[in-house]
Amino acid sequence: GFWILTAGRELFLAFEDFPWFRDASIAQVTEVQEVRPGHFRWPELDVDLDIRSIEDPERYPLVAR
Repeated sequence: GFWILTAGRELFLAFEDFPWFRDASIAQVTEVQEVRPGHFRWPELDVDLDIRSIEDPERYPLVAR
């Protein structure tokens, strides 16, 4: 996994909980935008995550359609 820093807090994103990042390059992972407070976007990976899902991934299970 990897860590992001936001508003003075460190958040860990485990690959088990956020598999989109497992095979991503360092450049793709570090190209993150906070589009609004607490909402993050990785444009190269087409991934959007809210801080709540990062803090408590068990409450927000992965769903594919």
